[in-house]
Amino acid sequence: MKLDNTQKYAAEMLATFSLTFALSLSLLFEFPFSSAVLAAIVVGIYVYTIGGISGAHINPAVTLGMWTIKLIKTRDALLYVASQFIGAGLAMMLILAMSATVPMVGADSPMIILGEAMGAFLLTFGVASVATGKAKEDAAGLIVGGSLLVGILIASSMSSGIINPAVAFGLGSLSLSYLIGPMIGGMLGAVTFRWMSS
Repeated sequence: MKLDNTQKYAAEMLATFSLTFALSLSLLFEFPFSSAVLAAIVVGIYVYTIGGISGAHINPAVTLGMWTIKLIKTRDALLYVASQFIGAGLAMMLILAMSATVPMVGADSPMIILGEAMGAFLLTFGVASVATGKAKEDAAGLIVGGSLLVGILIASSMSSGIINPAVAFGLGSLSLSYLIGPMIGGMLGAVTFRWMSS
């Protein structure tokens, strides 16, 4: 069955909604494990479930990285990012309806930009290995989820470790640092992998 673009955008919206909603709950309430581990599990699952539909970007920084190495067209990239922000926004609205508050972890500083860029670099480096077919397809969810986990943990030493502008928006925390950092890291991670593997 040939997939149309609407299905791709819906997949990105659903996955980003799920990720933002899960992280919001983990930050507002007690969970049995850390938010970083939860994010890695959610993203890993969606890589396996929607990877064949949209590529499972679930992050504007990843979409920008894939666009930078020409794995997604400009129109699709813009609509992916729009879908991701819509999904995150819907999650924020649901969280507000449930608890009348959002986590709000945002701030601005050069260290936050550096931390978010480093985290997004590691994530997108891993994603690029899967997207270019250099990594084994069976391991896609583990590679991307693991790259996200390591990226978040490293970024957390300098920032809140969001490394996803759409999720930052859904957490009520989107700022210049949480926008610029992941975008820079996303581009550099993809370009570096393409260079190393070519």
